[in-house]
Amino acid sequence: MPTKIPDASAPSHVLDDPVRASLLGAHARFAESVGSVLRYHPEVSIFVSPPPDPGAQDWRDAAQLLRPGAVLPLAGDAPTPPPEWEQVMHIQGVQLVDEGMRAEPDAEAVRLGAADVPEMLALVEHAKPGPFLPRTVELGTYLGIRYDGRLVAMAGERLHPPGWTEISAVCTHADVRGRGLATRLIRAVAHGIRERGETPFLHAAAENVTAIRLYESLGFRLRRTVVFAGFSVPSGS
Repeated sequence: MPTKIPDASAPSHVLDDPVRASLLGAHARFAESVGSVLRYHPEVSIFVSPPPDPGAQDWRDAAQLLRPGAVLPLAGDAPTPPPEWEQVMHIQGVQLVDEGMRAEPDAEAVRLGAADVPEMLALVEHAKPGPFLPRTVELGTYLGIRYDGRLVAMAGERLHPPGWTEISAVCTHADVRGRGLATRLIRAVAHGIRERGETPFLHAAAENVTAIRLYESLGFRLRRTVVFAGFSVPSGS
């Protein structure tokens, strides 16, 4: 039977705030909170989720959770903090959802775990696909391809709102780009997601047109544009 694709255009969809949906669900074990403000453990992920329509107390809770000088990352339709929170990052982005891509396992892809983290961090530092921390690997399945024992490409699962799983950390070492390794790993990670009856989605910086073209060629479609913003916690908080 063909995979039933959830309606990602519905109002108040879980993909409108996938961080909160993940932390209240599949990733609750990684959650830290003060009041109604949630965040991932700081060694797992950078993401933070204030409640919808936060009030003054919620922003005080966010400041307590993060501590002065830390950066509060927000995405999508997230609320804007009070004026004393200085904006330090603004990146235009896109959110794409799978609409029937060909997903299949890959014979060369190996499961990556805690022992592989130093190599994963080194590859991320080289390829710069986005935030990846020492315990990010715990969020889901990460697959890699090795040449002569060296990790040269990887992709894995990050946010996990109900019914969906985000494909993230898609990266390839410059020495082996152009060989289709990213495509193979995306399809392999998507296969595992589909096996659970879930649908893949992903995010990308809007300026990364090469990656977006790849994702669209594989069967992803643009769901929405997003803004990835960062705000510095005020020192007087």
